Amino acid sequence: QVLADADCAPPPRVSGGTAACGPSPPARSPGSARLPAPRPRPTQSRRGAPRAMAATPVNVTTTINLADHGIAPQAFRFGHLTMESDKFISVKDTAQDGASQVVTVDMHNGNAVNRRPMKADACLMNPVDNIMALKVSTEGQAGMFVQVFNLDSKEKLGVYQSPVAIGFWKWVAPRVLALVCDADVYHWNVGVANSQPEKMFQRAGKLAEAGVQIIGYAANSQMSWCLLTAISTQDGGKTIDGNMQLYSVEKKQQQMLEGHAGAFGNVLVNDSGSPAGLFAFQERKQGSAQTKLHIMDVTAPRGEGLPAPFKVNAEIQMPPEAPQDFAVGLHLSEKHGVVFMITKAGFLLMFDVATATMLVRTRVSTETVFTSTSSVRTGGCIFVNRKGAVLSAQVNEPAIVGYIMNNLVQLANRQDVAFALARRFGLPGADELFQRQFMTHFASGDYRNAALVAAQCKSGVLRTEEVINRFKSVQATPGQQSPILMYFSTLLEHGGKLNALESLELVRPVVQQQRRELVEKWLKEDKLECSEELGDVVKPLETKFALSIYLRANIHQKVIACFAELGQHEQIVAYVKKVNYQADYSQLLQQMLATSPEGATNFAKSLLEGANGAPLIDVNVVVKIFMDQNRLQETTSILLEALKANRPDQGQLQTQLLAMNLQQAPKVAEAILQMNMLTHYDRAYIGQLCEKAGLMQWALEHYSDAADMKRVMLHAHTMTPEFLTQYFSRMPPETALECLTDLLRHNRQNLQVVVQVAIKYHEQIGAAKIVKMFEGFGSNEGVFYFLGAILSSSTDPEVHFKYIQAASRCGNMQEVERVCRESSSYDPVTVKDYLREAKLPDPRPLIYVCDLHGYVDELTEYLYKNSLMKYIDVYVVKVNPTQCPAVIGSLIDLDCSEDFIKQLLQNVRSQCPIEPLCAEVEKRNRLRLLLPFLEARVAEGNQDPFLHNGIAKIYIDTNREPEAFLKTNQFYDSAVVGKYCEDRDPHLAYTAYKRAWGQCDKELVDVTNRNGLFRLQARYLVERQNPDLWAMVLTDENQHRRNVIDQVVSTALPESSSPDEVSATVKAFLQAELTHELIELLEKIVLHKSDFGKNKNLQNLLIMTAMRADKTRVMDYINRLDNYDGPEIAKIALGEQFGLNEEAFLIYKKCGLNAEAMDTLLTNIESMERAQEFAARCGDSAVWYKLGKSQLESGQVVEAIESYLKAEDSSDYVQVIEAAEREEMYDALVRYLLMARKAAKDQMVDTELVYAYAKTDALADMEEFVSGTNTANVQSVGDRLYEERVFKAAKILYQSIPNNAKLASCFVQLGEYTQAVEAAKKANNSKTWREINIACVKAQQFRCAEIAGMHIIVHPDHLEEVTAEYERAGNFDELMALLESGLSGERSHVGMYTELAILYTKYKPEKLMDFIKMNTAKLNIPKLIQACERHYHWEHAVFLYSHYDEFDAAANTMMQHSPVAFVHDQFQMILSKVSNMEIYYRAIQFYLDENPMQLCSLLNTIMAKIDHARVVAHVRKNGQLPLILPYLKAAQQHNITAVNDAINELYVESEQYEELRQSIDDFDNFDQISLAQKLEKHDLLEMRRIAALVYKKNKRYQQSIDLSKQDKIYKDAMETAAQSGNPELAEALLRYFVDNDMKECFAACLFTCYEHIRPDVGLELAWRRGMLDFAMPFLIQVLREYTGRIDALDKKTQKKEEAEEKEKSASNDFVPDYMGPVMNNMMPGLGQLAIGNAPMQAAGFPQQGFPPQGFPQQGPSMMMTPGQPPMMGPGGF
Repeated sequence: QVLADADCAPPPRVSGGTAACGPSPPARSPGSARLPAPRPRPTQSRRGAPRAMAATPVNVTTTINLADHGIAPQAFRFGHLTMESDKFISVKDTAQDGASQVVTVDMHNGNAVNRRPMKADACLMNPVDNIMALKVSTEGQAGMFVQVFNLDSKEKLGVYQSPVAIGFWKWVAPRVLALVCDADVYHWNVGVANSQPEKMFQRAGKLAEAGVQIIGYAANSQMSWCLLTAISTQDGGKTIDGNMQLYSVEKKQQQMLEGHAGAFGNVLVNDSGSPAGLFAFQERKQGSAQTKLHIMDVTAPRGEGLPAPFKVNAEIQMPPEAPQDFAVGLHLSEKHGVVFMITKAGFLLMFDVATATMLVRTRVSTETVFTSTSSVRTGGCIFVNRKGAVLSAQVNEPAIVGYIMNNLVQLANRQDVAFALARRFGLPGADELFQRQFMTHFASGDYRNAALVAAQCKSGVLRTEEVINRFKSVQATPGQQSPILMYFSTLLEHGGKLNALESLELVRPVVQQQRRELVEKWLKEDKLECSEELGDVVKPLETKFALSIYLRANIHQKVIACFAELGQHEQIVAYVKKVNYQADYSQLLQQMLATSPEGATNFAKSLLEGANGAPLIDVNVVVKIFMDQNRLQETTSILLEALKANRPDQGQLQTQLLAMNLQQAPKVAEAILQMNMLTHYDRAYIGQLCEKAGLMQWALEHYSDAADMKRVMLHAHTMTPEFLTQYFSRMPPETALECLTDLLRHNRQNLQVVVQVAIKYHEQIGAAKIVKMFEGFGSNEGVFYFLGAILSSSTDPEVHFKYIQAASRCGNMQEVERVCRESSSYDPVTVKDYLREAKLPDPRPLIYVCDLHGYVDELTEYLYKNSLMKYIDVYVVKVNPTQCPAVIGSLIDLDCSEDFIKQLLQNVRSQCPIEPLCAEVEKRNRLRLLLPFLEARVAEGNQDPFLHNGIAKIYIDTNREPEAFLKTNQFYDSAVVGKYCEDRDPHLAYTAYKRAWGQCDKELVDVTNRNGLFRLQARYLVERQNPDLWAMVLTDENQHRRNVIDQVVSTALPESSSPDEVSATVKAFLQAELTHELIELLEKIVLHKSDFGKNKNLQNLLIMTAMRADKTRVMDYINRLDNYDGPEIAKIALGEQFGLNEEAFLIYKKCGLNAEAMDTLLTNIESMERAQEFAARCGDSAVWYKLGKSQLESGQVVEAIESYLKAEDSSDYVQVIEAAEREEMYDALVRYLLMARKAAKDQMVDTELVYAYAKTDALADMEEFVSGTNTANVQSVGDRLYEERVFKAAKILYQSIPNNAKLASCFVQLGEYTQAVEAAKKANNSKTWREINIACVKAQQFRCAEIAGMHIIVHPDHLEEVTAEYERAGNFDELMALLESGLSGERSHVGMYTELAILYTKYKPEKLMDFIKMNTAKLNIPKLIQACERHYHWEHAVFLYSHYDEFDAAANTMMQHSPVAFVHDQFQMILSKVSNMEIYYRAIQFYLDENPMQLCSLLNTIMAKIDHARVVAHVRKNGQLPLILPYLKAAQQHNITAVNDAINELYVESEQYEELRQSIDDFDNFDQISLAQKLEKHDLLEMRRIAALVYKKNKRYQQSIDLSKQDKIYKDAMETAAQSGNPELAEALLRYFVDNDMKECFAACLFTCYEHIRPDVGLELAWRRGMLDFAMPFLIQVLREYTGRIDALDKKTQKKEEAEEKEKSASNDFVPDYMGPVMNNMMPGLGQLAIGNAPMQAAGFPQQGFPPQGFPQQGPSMMMTPGQPPMMGPGGF
């Protein structure tokens, strides 16, 4: 968005220097409201160019609008939003959920917005990198905590705990963070690990005081100067004072300055080429309105004999509409040499650094700007306003120089400023000045300065071939440097890099002088623009230099040639990869192979590696090149490298590689095959070659046909077993099995190999098939070894069984036992049956199988029946004692003797598991058999529950004191034994279950219920105290619940003396919601004088239970009981669940809680009468307070105030005041407030008391109170009374403050205007004056109104309001008198002049023109123009447009309103300055319509700016071409088609043939053919001659000649034929003269067309028609010419023969001495003319029809007749 946008509003008037023509209309910034524009037309500059396009010196664009990205408007303020550079913006914001977050905007990355949840107080982004600094206040201690993070590398760069608060911080370098604390300033280098901030200096002067706000900090690039800036106010913000502390780090000194902004920068201020270290600041002294800009060099050395450092200053003209505005940012543009100043009010000011001249002043934002920063990318600045709009301002490079020179006419040094900016910073627009200076210096012989000007001109207009030739053309003065060398040396010193032309011109003589060092120096310094021509020039001097030039110029082919020439072949591939260039590499390879095979090999590999995986040459081409030279080794190396990717499309090359080596180097081929890197070649073909080469193993690997494999297998003795083993993996399983069978059949010694193959590939072939093969040959060993190897990896049951079978048959019992013991894969039934049938001498395999798979019964039976009793004992004792119970059970079933069984148990002892043993024996009803064994275990101290369960069962069955055992034994399982006892003795079961104490509760309840043991159950429940057990028993589903409850109430609980048991029982009843039963229980406990009768909890519980179950008992319990918790129970009683209000009131009353009782009466019972009675009876202040509060809430304000007075409590004064004012009970309120004022000194009390006095009309009391000591807010009371129109009371209050502004308003309302004016003078407030003015105007008090108006109209913002008010009342004369009086004051401004002029347009137009002419510079011209147009003052509007540079509008107005506004001379002057081209053409039509006789004068004035063709078309359309003939003659110099056509048309119409001929000769840009066609039928001969001339000019020679012959103007015809250069036309004209017997014309034509008439044709025509006499001059001339040529050729040939004595020329190059010379400009027809009779063949000429090179072919003669031989052949006469 350009600052001036013509589509929406006119641009702001850019003012420069100190001569601002008036207030600038504020530009509409993004986010601001559109302001009214004077006129919707583009503003024009003084030169006529549109300001919105060419003359806008500064471009302002919107970078981003932060408000559009969801950032809260509260975040757009200083401290919350930071911007350190044009890259990042960081904002401390609040998310939608209220969480704190940091929003960053990357303006270099498409304005990417990133939100991070952070709780930091502030954040600061690094100006260069993605580094964030955070600071947060530390809780519980002073100071702040600072952290710095690198967000890209996720690295913490630094952490610092500051002991004091950090008021301001800023990045002063990419890794240096400045921290401004309360007293000191620190620099923290976060680029150094674990660094701490370093103190730089201490705040001093005004900046050390409290109350100042730090707004800026800066340091120069050398970190030698620092600047701290702060602002403060002394008058509540009306004026903002600025103070700065400038500190020198080197000198440790400081200087205090008064100003608001400053900046450092390195900028060019002269033509030395070295930037100066500048410091610029804006100065404004406290109490002064003068603002200055100071710019000085602070880094230059100072001292005697040294030049004074750079220093300038200038006064800054602040905008008239914001004279108190101040700078918030100052930025030095190192790119453009200007200073940008951004002000708080949104104004942008731009100054020239070298002179401090103001170049631009414009408003770029209507919103307040609070932060800004420099932009390195654009050389401008970026700033943010309070609406969140981020705007960028930068210099408009194409326009700035022209703007300064053309627009800033008030600057005397504008050309110097513009030229300096263009010269130092390369800005366009000053080419004309550069050329002028160059020509001045060059003409005066100052060639060095002329060269310096050329070097400083950045546009290159003085760096051309013409300039170089100028310097070359100057002769050097002896003893001095030549101008051309001076030119080049100056360019190298000041102009930087030479262009291509200059580089060539400079290097050529240097190369001729062999000055290598100079070329090398210039190339290193990048002073030359590299080109192909420059490389060609330098190459003879040094190939490396040429290579460097070609590389920079991207001349790829020559770069490659240089690399090849230098032998750097590896660099060629790297280069072509980089630049993606395709060269002729095959030729390079052939050349390299002949000289360096190794280098060629490496180069070929690099080429095949290619760029990005794409080869640069076809590999087949490479192979052909190398194999043509029989380079097998190199070819193999290249192909191995090229084929390492092993791609399918390389199959043919892989085959070729292997085939070549198998045929010529089999060992190499074998090595390649061993590498296993190629897989896509023709395997069958390579297999055949391997077999032929004797590589049987490799042949076998490549064959896939079974016949081939079997054939090769005949040579197995030459193969290794390892190979064969590996090879079988590739064979089909059936084929592999056949081969194994054959191997085993032909030689049993192959068993080992067969077993190895079978082991390795049994999964593919099948283990069963292999076993079958071994069994077919009866080889148990093969089966054993084969299966033994795969057994550990196989889970096939058959494999494991076969292995066991083979091992047993081979007698390897250890393996049989091991497999049976360790394997889990065999079928146990099959193996068990096999082992039982086999009846091995050692039964241990069978024992392991049966033990592992659960066949213990069968094993016991097998061993017992086979009398293997020893193995039974061994199995039970040593193998698996855990199976002893099963063995014992089986032995009992087999009727084994008890002695053996007991002995067996005695041997096993404690290893036998008790539980299964008891189960097995008990199942067979032989439990007593185990008693000795069990008692022995008990004696050993065994605590196994199953052991003790067994003994308990035996004791119960034998009745050996079971109850004592059950009570004393601690190890039996109560559940098991209790269950065992239920059917035998329920009491024993109860004893067993009770002993479990909770683990068998359910069983205990069940057995007591079934057997009616409720008393035992009740006692157990009370003792147990378990809520879950109680819940189970007291459930509704328990049909025995009533019996249990009766036993609990009657027996169990009365017997208990434990409070816990009672509490648990009560809780159980509560949990079961047995309220009536609980009441019964509690009454028995509490009311019947038990030990728990005074228990508070039980009393509370009794009352609460009654509240839930029977509310009628509650009142009785409250009266009877006295140890309950009254307040808590009362709260519960008041709850919604119960609503026992009276009971609660009784409880509170009984407990003496009067306040709570009053709350109950008021809130729950809602009886105001009882409440009043209760309060009167109690006399408690708290009760009266609650009563008063309730009365206040119910609207009884007076009663409430009385209650509050009795309570002497004023805590609710806010509510009392609101209620009393709402009900207007001000009398009672006065008494209340007087009481309240005694208790609390509160401003509100005093304030409302004053207000109450006023409302009760007690003005004397109010005045007395106000005059005394009080804290009342008199101002607010006065405002309230003023709004309620109680003006008398308000007047008293305003007088007491005093508030003169409001006092004046009161006087106005009371009609006391004189007093109002006096009060307004004291107030001196524009709003007050405005009010008085309006009131006085309405009251016709014009004297007072004028006094007030004089104070208003000096403020531009209120001027229009005053004007509108006067006009609305019809007081026009008074208004004009007011403004005329105001203009004589010191504070008159543009608005006053403008408004007065507008009033003149309405009411006194006779004064308007004089007023405008006297005050043109003081008017708002756009606004006045609108007024003039609105009231039809067109003459005045034209005058204003002209003075406002709105020439387009002025011209349009004059044309539209010509009767009153048009003046010819003035219109011509205006039209010369307009910029809209369409106005010129509208003016032409206007003159055609209204002033045709002045049209030529107009056209001559604007000739340089109009399109002449369009003018011609326009006037032609109106039929008035003759009217503008003088203009057309003047415009014809541009040689425009339309103009030429128009003039020629007018000449034809007026038959001015001489003028027409002259026009055609001088100007050829017109439709010549059309004109010729028009003229060839004209009646005038001269016109037809002109037509022939036009045809001739357009090379239509035949038409021209025919037209001349038609008019018998033969001279013209002959000249046309001669000019055409066409022999045919000339000869045709010659025949025409012969045919018509025009001998003189024939002779004249031979003379005129001599060069184009062939001699043979001319002589033949003359001979045949008898005109030889007329042709004789022609013949003489031809012979003379050819004789001379032959003589010259003869001399040349003679010299050549003498030089070539030993060598003869080729036959086709030999020219005999009698032959005419071969010349390109020979006359046609004599191409092979020979003088003499020598034959042509003898002279070395080719046969007829094949003329020698350089001779035109001879065609047949033009005089040939059909059927006759030619009279003239190729040989001549």
